[in-house]
Amino acid sequence: EREVKAKGVEGLIEISNPNRARKGQVKTELGGNNAITVMEDADIGMLVPAVCFASFGTAGQRCTTTRRLICHSSLIGEVVPRLAKAYGQINIGDPLVKGNLCGPLHTTGAVESYRAAIEEAKSLGGKIEVGGNVLHGRYVEPTIITGLPHDCDLVKRETFAPILYVLPHNSFEEAVSINNEVAQGLSSSIFTKNTEYIFRWVGPEGADSGIANVNIPTNGAEIGGAFGGEKETGGGRESGSDAWKQYCRRATCTVNYSKSLPLAQGIDFS
Repeated sequence: EREVKAKGVEGLIEISNPNRARKGQVKTELGGNNAITVMEDADIGMLVPAVCFASFGTAGQRCTTTRRLICHSSLIGEVVPRLAKAYGQINIGDPLVKGNLCGPLHTTGAVESYRAAIEEAKSLGGKIEVGGNVLHGRYVEPTIITGLPHDCDLVKRETFAPILYVLPHNSFEEAVSINNEVAQGLSSSIFTKNTEYIFRWVGPEGADSGIANVNIPTNGAEIGGAFGGEKETGGGRESGSDAWKQYCRRATCTVNYSKSLPLAQGIDFS
C-alpha cells in the first residue's frame, strides 16, 4: 500500500486501492502554523480585534488559526498590551452558554500539548504575557508569548491550541522570511496601507501560503476563493474556481469530423 506522511496529524494516511482503481484524486488539508504580519503603518484599531478572534476563536483549533504574530518592532509595545487587555476579557467555559467565547480543547492529548508548549516556552526564555494555565478538564487559557526566537523549533512546530507567539521584525523582507520559514503553508495575512507592500505580499516574493490575505485575519475562508495550502499543509483546493478539478480527471479528446485523414508520409494506401 502506498502511504503518505501526514504532517500535523497522528499516523499515516493510506491511499486505498478502490480510490486508485477509479482514478480518484487525493486532497489533503492539514495544519497551517499561520501568521499575521504587521507593518509599521498598520491600522492598530482594526488589527487587534482581528488577531484576537483569529488566535483564540474555536479555542485555537482551526486549521486557519493565527499562531504567529510577526509585528514590526516599533509597534510591539502598543500591540501586545492591547491584545493582553482584550484576552483578559475572554469568558472561558461551555460554548453553549451565551457569553462564553472560548470552549474546551478537543482531547486530553491536546491539553498535554498545550501544557508542554507552555513549559518549553518558559525554558527557552519566553515570557508569558497573558494566560499560560490549564484551568479544569480540557479548558485552558488563551496565551500570548513573547521573547522567543522566530526560528526555534517550538515556534515552527504547530501546537493545536490557543497559543500566540509574538515575533518582531524590522522590514518587509524580514517579515516575509519569517512568515515563510515554517514547513506549513495554509494562510497568511498582512496588515498595511502601503500598496507596494500589498502587491509584493501577494506576488512571487511574498507569502508562500495557499491563502494570502490583506487587512483581514488568517482564519475563516472566502467562499468564492479556492481554499487550500502549500508545502506540508497539503495539496488540492476546495471551493472557488478550482473545486471541480478535485472531482474530475482530465482526458484530451480529438475528433475528426471529416471523411478523410490527410497524411504527409507519401505512402499510397489505395
